[in-house]
Amino acid sequence: MEEDREMKDTIILYPSPGIGHLISMVELGKRFLLLNPPFSITILITQASFNTGSTSPYIQAVQSSFPSISFHQLPSISFPLHSSSSSSPHHEALIFHLLRLNNPLVHQFLLPIASSVRSLIFDFFCHPVLSLTTPLHIPSYCFYTSPASTLAIFLYTPTIHRLTSASFKDLGDTLFHCPGVPPVPASDMPLPIQDREDDAYHDFLSTARAFPRASGIIINTFESLEPRAVKALRSEACIPDGRTPPVYCIGPLTAETGGWSRMLGVARLAAEPKRRVLVLWELGGLLRAPAQRDCSRVGEERAKGRGLVVKSWAPQVDVLSHDSVGGFVTHCGWNSVLEALCAGVPMVAWPLYAEQRQNRLVMVKEMRLALPVEEGQAGWVAAEEVERRVRELMESEEGKALREGTVEMKEEAMKPWLKAGHLVWRWPS
Repeated sequence: MEEDREMKDTIILYPSPGIGHLISMVELGKRFLLLNPPFSITILITQASFNTGSTSPYIQAVQSSFPSISFHQLPSISFPLHSSSSSSPHHEALIFHLLRLNNPLVHQFLLPIASSVRSLIFDFFCHPVLSLTTPLHIPSYCFYTSPASTLAIFLYTPTIHRLTSASFKDLGDTLFHCPGVPPVPASDMPLPIQDREDDAYHDFLSTARAFPRASGIIINTFESLEPRAVKALRSEACIPDGRTPPVYCIGPLTAETGGWSRMLGVARLAAEPKRRVLVLWELGGLLRAPAQRDCSRVGEERAKGRGLVVKSWAPQVDVLSHDSVGGFVTHCGWNSVLEALCAGVPMVAWPLYAEQRQNRLVMVKEMRLALPVEEGQAGWVAAEEVERRVRELMESEEGKALREGTVEMKEEAMKPWLKAGHLVWRWPS
């Protein structure tokens, strides 16, 4: 960790805890350095007293490859998991509480170097930092790593809150008409905001109300993918009674292929016909540990001679980019969606949590990149439903049309990067 480096022309990146948030910020930092070599990047690392996954090996690898990226470890904050004022069962409430407590530590770091910091970029959960950067006159931008469509819904949430009195969980499939997106069923709102009496609901509401104070919002998308949502955001329709910050579309920002061609799962693809392999990812997230082991064993038995079960980590970008892959069953996480899109691979959308149900909505009805998996009673998905959608994707005329549309959008995705000095890289002064 580098504590005393010269801070001139430095951009501070402030992710919330967890390897996923850190990787997104590092990829953004790499792109800044690619087109703005004089800049340096300092990334603030929040140390949580609860498990957010190991980041040390990743940080070491980044430091060895990118000397202009440094990491500053903030002092750890220790508090019992059940000591916060929140009684919410959702871990997001715990993250919000941690990052509020983190503010004095961030202030202590920023105070002596504020005049030489070009800007600070924070992720979704870190918005409390705005109360520090505003008086320090540090331009501060939110890096929103999900689609513009979910941002439009999110920024419109305070308006929905004002116009309604019931919780989303009590409204079933009642449709909400948010600017720039298809009608959103109440049941597709993220789980932490389903109950308006939950502390997590009010944390998200406070976040939506804080966003107008940012200098701008950077979104990992591109305009031709979500034209209606981007237009709604820029027309200020999503915050009808307040300021909408400038919106910068900088996507698609995805991890690079890692040269894993010799890894078992990737090497196996070379023997398969073009566009005939289906990738099914991360079903373990639906199951507890014993069930995961049973599922893996049964899957291996059924896949003999027809497929391959990779139980350890696998390089998703390398797999999706292989010519033999013709479809992807995805949980609708935005990084995965962009990786499949950039590989020209159509999808079957099977969301699990967070904003993924809203992602499915726009992937199917707005972007035309996926076929939806429909849940049955209590949210369970029947095997027959998965088979039906997979066959439709891989064998039907509709699946063929979806594939052609995805390839066309892949070509659109590359256009922003072919233009020298794309908007976000001409950093606002």
